[in-house]
Amino acid sequence: MILFDEKNSIFKIDTVNTSYVMGLADEMYLGHVYYGDKLQSTDLTYLLGLEVNPFTPEQKPGEKVSFMDCFPMEYPTKGLGDFRESCLSVKRMNGQEQTELVYKSHVIYKGKQTLEGLPSTWGEDSETLEIMLADEITGIQVTLLYSVFDGIDAVIKSVRVKNTAAEPVFLTKVLSGSLDIRPGSYETLSLHGSWARERHMSRTPIGYGSMGIETCRGISGHQENPFLAVVSEGTTQNTGEVYAMNFVYSSNFMVKVQKNQFDHIRAVMGIHPENFSWKLSAGEVFTAPEVVMVYSGSGLGRMTQTYHDLYRNHLIRSAWKDKMRPVLINNWEATYFNFDTNKLLDIARSAKAHGIEMLVMDDGWFGHRESDNSSLGDWFVNESKIQGGLKYLADEIHNIGLKFGIWFEPEMISPDSELYRLHPEWALRCEGREPGQARNQLVLDLTRPETAEYIYNSIAAILKSAAIEYVKWDMNRPLSDIGSSYLPADQQGEIMHRQMLAVYGMQERLLKDFPELLLENCSGGGARFDPGMLYYSPQFWCSDDTDAVERLIIQEGTQLIYPLSTIGAHVSDCPNHTTGRVTPFSTRGDVALSGTFGYELDITKISQSDRDEIPGQIDKFKKFNPLVLSGDYFRIASYQENHDYDCYQIVSKDKKKSFVTYVQVHAKPNAKKKYLRLQGLVPDGLYQIGEDIYLGDTLMKAGIPVPVIFGDYRSMIIELNLVDSRF
Repeated sequence: MILFDEKNSIFKIDTVNTSYVMGLADEMYLGHVYYGDKLQSTDLTYLLGLEVNPFTPEQKPGEKVSFMDCFPMEYPTKGLGDFRESCLSVKRMNGQEQTELVYKSHVIYKGKQTLEGLPSTWGEDSETLEIMLADEITGIQVTLLYSVFDGIDAVIKSVRVKNTAAEPVFLTKVLSGSLDIRPGSYETLSLHGSWARERHMSRTPIGYGSMGIETCRGISGHQENPFLAVVSEGTTQNTGEVYAMNFVYSSNFMVKVQKNQFDHIRAVMGIHPENFSWKLSAGEVFTAPEVVMVYSGSGLGRMTQTYHDLYRNHLIRSAWKDKMRPVLINNWEATYFNFDTNKLLDIARSAKAHGIEMLVMDDGWFGHRESDNSSLGDWFVNESKIQGGLKYLADEIHNIGLKFGIWFEPEMISPDSELYRLHPEWALRCEGREPGQARNQLVLDLTRPETAEYIYNSIAAILKSAAIEYVKWDMNRPLSDIGSSYLPADQQGEIMHRQMLAVYGMQERLLKDFPELLLENCSGGGARFDPGMLYYSPQFWCSDDTDAVERLIIQEGTQLIYPLSTIGAHVSDCPNHTTGRVTPFSTRGDVALSGTFGYELDITKISQSDRDEIPGQIDKFKKFNPLVLSGDYFRIASYQENHDYDCYQIVSKDKKKSFVTYVQVHAKPNAKKKYLRLQGLVPDGLYQIGEDIYLGDTLMKAGIPVPVIFGDYRSMIIELNLVDSRF
């Protein structure tokens, strides 16, 4: 529910359990009042702090800078006295960048608009507030958009900037949201990493000054994820305050947190201003991506479930979003580039015999590609490897009884390719400089319309040439040499954002032209695992590290925000190709169970005992996957924190079914039983576990004992079924 209290000049946005409140000072300046547990009253003007610094500019202009320096501006700008982190910078033709936004009007309506060219949350069961602010000197109009969905404790923010002046301006900073938090002992919680160790959770105390996370790589990146939460000191899964922000965008981003002289905290999030400048001509509009804000007054668990529900129901659009995904086998770790039609058919026959449902042909099927040093951009079949052509291979795979998928890397070009020899100007490069390579490849300049059109048509032609049900869309290097021979000099600062808009546009076309296609996004593993890509694909390849123990940490950080059904998780061979670790085949299966599930190995070469386990693993996946698709996720224990064991639980929405995954990472001598306190059950319900019956209240408060298991890297699945709730 959204309302405006005209008497108190208060905007109040209510979700099921939270309130987000803004207010006007002197009917001019929009200030942030409150974000937290739900409030009943709108008589909240006193929370703006005007009684501490009452010299508002209209009343006493001589104290304007003092006012600006401490007023909790809802959308702060630079240059007029607010010396904290800002959200907007507009450079006029005279070179000056000061902007002063004052309230002009607002509108409240049912529903929610999409953002042109950008991913965004959607759904009719929503309500939106638009507040229009303006600067009469620059002619800039800023519309702040706030949307909420029925039953979801999230506030979604975005921003539109319009130039109403006669001459162009340059936007040098357009962030999507700001939040001021009152003094307290807080930490930041963020997700860090690198290739093969993405999204490790990290906490840092907030001190004076600025801190934050960012990327300028042109992808959200292995190193940082576009998420940050300000949490009260000591916050756990079930206790503490959480102010979380997640950016619905897949390129450069910045999150800054600043503690000022008065101990107030400001957090801002949006497109990174480095390498960004947008020419906004008269009458034009720039739209910034969405920020999803979640407040929880009862720990991280509620935040997690809010993000999961929002993204499952109001961000993912794929026809597959609520469907069990086919169990696939990918040939990458099985063969790398060394395969042909016969090898793929051998894998397919064995896979079918063991219950696998799809074969995905990975990198190496096109151009003259025998390694990673050629042929990107040449999207035609290498018939010396794929004998008989792609249609023949796909038909044979289908005759065996499997679905068929294929790998692309559409955003890249190899210097050793027919396309590059024909169009070297289609690669990003700085004039006069040899562009730098990564993984022996360059980045296509997708700001150039004919480049994006050619690449999309090449991919579409392949997909139309054979029966292909799945696409793995990869992107294996960051952007560098940011220069375009297509864009004029005064628009070179637009390259990064226009590049991302082009990728979004290509994937949007893909969904419209092939609506039943199962699309999985990938970027060197998990370098573009973000809400922006969720809008186009229901799942991501989570990490190139498939080691079961490393995946415990990677998947925990991912599950903190993103639904389990979006996490590409496979059983791979051992010794693991990334870490060299050897783990039991059963443990590898149990860890992959809380994701999309599949296999990343040569099934024709693994041991017979491992092959024999596959049908049982697939049966287990099909049994529990309905909970993975829609259930509530609870973190019971964290291996990253305790360095001993890992445990998480998934409970159906009706609380009738649940399963618990327990992994003992390290065995210990003379070990004692662990008692797992479960969550999310009906307190007075009776649950069956094996042959035993337990009261839900007992399982949640006293816990269930886990027997001591002999050996490292051992796992078990505990299944719960509600049998009676008549107490």
